[in-house]
Amino acid sequence: MAKAIRTRDGSLRTRRRVALGVAVALAAAGLAACGGGSGVPTLTWYINPDVGNLDASLGGQATLAKECTDAANGKYKIEVQMLPTDASAQREQLIRRLAAKDSSIDLMSNDPPFIAEASTAGFLAPVPEADVKTFTDGVLDGAVKQSSWDGKLVAVPFWANTQLLWYYKDVADKAGLDMTQPVTWDQLINAADETGTTVQVQADKYEGYAVWINALIESAGGSILEDASAGADAKVTVDSKAGDEAAAVIQKLANSKAANPSISTATETEALAGFTASNGGFMVNWPYVYADPSTQPLRDADNLGYTRYPETVAGEPSKPPLGGISLTIGAYSKHIDFAYEAAACITNEEHQKEYMLNSGNPAARSAVYQDPEIRKAYPMADLIEESIGEAAPRTVTPFWTDVSAALVDSFHPPSAVNAQTTPQKATQFITDVLHGKALL
Repeated sequence: MAKAIRTRDGSLRTRRRVALGVAVALAAAGLAACGGGSGVPTLTWYINPDVGNLDASLGGQATLAKECTDAANGKYKIEVQMLPTDASAQREQLIRRLAAKDSSIDLMSNDPPFIAEASTAGFLAPVPEADVKTFTDGVLDGAVKQSSWDGKLVAVPFWANTQLLWYYKDVADKAGLDMTQPVTWDQLINAADETGTTVQVQADKYEGYAVWINALIESAGGSILEDASAGADAKVTVDSKAGDEAAAVIQKLANSKAANPSISTATETEALAGFTASNGGFMVNWPYVYADPSTQPLRDADNLGYTRYPETVAGEPSKPPLGGISLTIGAYSKHIDFAYEAAACITNEEHQKEYMLNSGNPAARSAVYQDPEIRKAYPMADLIEESIGEAAPRTVTPFWTDVSAALVDSFHPPSAVNAQTTPQKATQFITDVLHGKALL
């Protein structure tokens, strides 16, 4: 059996060959394409897996598809097809099929870092100008920004995401940390060392590690790329004061007693397991962990705390990670108008609330965070909304797949990161990859 693990944004991935996922999905799509014989157009929505603790009969994307089919009153119906569980494998499958001008792809649940690539290639149907207001009014700025490329909205914000700093109140008290004030990574590592606890992060050789590195650099006032619109000619800026600060955090944690012994293979799932262990102390992770059954005893004990993402540099407000899912419409769909109508239904306030309550994935619409049911289910609703508003996306570029892989390769394993040399190494390697002088 493949090993299922949490990935960023609360989705799941499995260590399974991409080829198998592609083959299964292609076969499923072939069956779906044979449907719709009744004369009612069938829209196929390719979805990423909902979080593992979600009741499949309630609140997931398949349920939203059914509800929006009912709301269409016979104009169209929506069927779902499951994408692979790994975000990179999802991107690979969709890009391959869109490149083949596959008309069976109507709607897609898309990871925002890969949207610019698909848009630049002409694989996405343009968002109708008349619908832009519907898709952006009342939507958090971060969700709109990561659904846009080249000055235009190219995707429909579905749900947004960010990471919080989770901690045990008794551990923070023992370490003398005032968690009502901003805390730094340096303070957390020292506190965990002093109390014999851990600081849990995501540093496996995958996209989740790129999320951490990016957040550290952005929080220090830097960025991975400058002038991303220049494509492969964008300036790589990891070798900077901000890059040095970010590398110093990773170096200190990875070589301290506060690190997870398996930090180099830690994903969201392993981080949560380490946090709930007897020596857990602090963790950065997505809000889905609050809905995870394993944290229920912590909530009952009233010992679980949460606050804003840690600062890389003391006194410089952190820029938490930004994630989520946006809906895109295939350029070769035979039902583009209906697909955008369905997207409006799927992403309306009512459905975003339903999805957040049942999946743990935060809404992209601001009004959802004021709903009494949401505020009861998520006492940190204001913090989530604020963090999404202050979050920094991973650099929006058509070349993010290459940039991310080269970045992670340069910073892995975490124990080998050196603040004096790693940022320069990463800058050179990313530049060489973008210019075709090095292979991943």
